[in-house]
Amino acid sequence: EKRTMTLIEKNGYHDSIYINAAKIFQGIHTKKHKDRILVRYGDDSVSPMLAFKDEYFQRVSYELAFNALKYQDLLEEILLDSCVYPCHSIPDELTSLLVVMLYDLQERKFQAREIFDEEEPVAEVRKIEHYLYSFRTKLAAALARCRIKHDALSIEYFLPETIRMQAQRASALPLCVWINTFKISLQDVFGDLEKKGFTRVESVSDFDGYTYCMDQHCNDVLVFPSSLKEELLNLDLFADCKLLLQ
Repeated sequence: EKRTMTLIEKNGYHDSIYINAAKIFQGIHTKKHKDRILVRYGDDSVSPMLAFKDEYFQRVSYELAFNALKYQDLLEEILLDSCVYPCHSIPDELTSLLVVMLYDLQERKFQAREIFDEEEPVAEVRKIEHYLYSFRTKLAAALARCRIKHDALSIEYFLPETIRMQAQRASALPLCVWINTFKISLQDVFGDLEKKGFTRVESVSDFDGYTYCMDQHCNDVLVFPSSLKEELLNLDLFADCKLLLQ
């Protein structure tokens, strides 16, 4: 399963990730003034019970929830403009799931999610997924109208410039990777990476393509260019938890 984690991110997530992301979003979504509420999120007075399969599922659930939070206003506008919301068959308690799954759907360019045989289906997720996908043409048209209205080249342009700059800086930061010395030695990691076409250099300033370097302060930490994240996650070293992305 971990060997396909990049594929999972491109084609959708497991049902449990959507549920947990929706629970997180329910507690952090921006609450509007009463006379401005058009999208209702139900009761969030009770702290949600979160259950994560592992660290990867936890990280992705929080990422999905916070991405939905960043674009909450846009996602609500899409739902309203397309007339997909409100819907009598979807209670307010599932609105957070609706918003979270809409964010993911537009990230996939409104393409269908890949379903994994080994996962336990969650009825609420399948219900919202079917509902959104059945209106994918209207939702895509609503997104296009929003972009034209706001003269936005992509959804990132809906964010304030300060947040856009922060996101750009974060995406350019080098990747720090811990070596799990309980499972593999430093020399074996070097050998495995060399076989995969990686070259060790002295410092971050020497990065050029498939290169990496040792951290200057921690001898069990490697540093890679940010552009290599997808390739790294596809390595057996990560699938077998011999290397751990910080």
